[in-house]
Amino acid sequence: MNITFESTPILFGKFHLCALIMCVFINALVYYLLKDKEEKLLLKIIHYISLCMLVLEVFKQFFCYYYVFDRQINLWFFPWQLCSMAMYCGFLIKYVNKDKQNSLLIFLATYSLVAAVVALIGPLDMLRPQILLTLQSFVYHILMITLSIISIIIIRKRDNLKFHKTFILFLLMALIAEIINVVAHQILHDIHKEPDMFYITPYYPTTQPVFNYIAVKFGILTEVIIYLGLISLSSYLIFRLIKKKI
Repeated sequence: MNITFESTPILFGKFHLCALIMCVFINALVYYLLKDKEEKLLLKIIHYISLCMLVLEVFKQFFCYYYVFDRQINLWFFPWQLCSMAMYCGFLIKYVNKDKQNSLLIFLATYSLVAAVVALIGPLDMLRPQILLTLQSFVYHILMITLSIISIIIIRKRDNLKFHKTFILFLLMALIAEIINVVAHQILHDIHKEPDMFYITPYYPTTQPVFNYIAVKFGILTEVIIYLGLISLSSYLIFRLIKKKI
């Protein structure tokens, strides 16, 4: 079985553009079909989609271990990136009270939406020679948008929502990501095997476009603060738009 493309997909090539079109079509359809459904059903759908994402993540971990890294320990794809948070938040929706639910829904509708859109527009780390890995990445991120759309539908029907608790949740996630980065660096000491969770490792300039320049020019700490700040600002603006029901 051939598990690689004849040539690696390129940014805004046929594969990438088709994936973007599919993302828009699928999620427009999701919004049309679910916009008037009961909240209880929508929460169940979020939970089950998240279960599918967890299955996709397990597949990716096995595939990377056996086919990408030739059974060598490599934590580049360790599942604690900002995009990974969607499957955890969506899975937990079913098991928390309404207040915590609000924080998770706001996260899915804002932070996850920002992360997914940016990843799909500039999928430099998703366009890989392995067919199954590339497909997994795009399906996963399209499902992230789906979770965001459903969360927005629910949020628009709820009152007394506060963004600051979601912001604190994001900072906690980022702190855990940095702990993973630091601990892995102390153990592995290999830039090619270490994780860069949330793209905020303190040891190497980020690979993210534009932010790499900031890290090199002004220092990694400055870049990390700007990076996390812009993500949070973008998420807050989306939250304000949702509350205004625009």
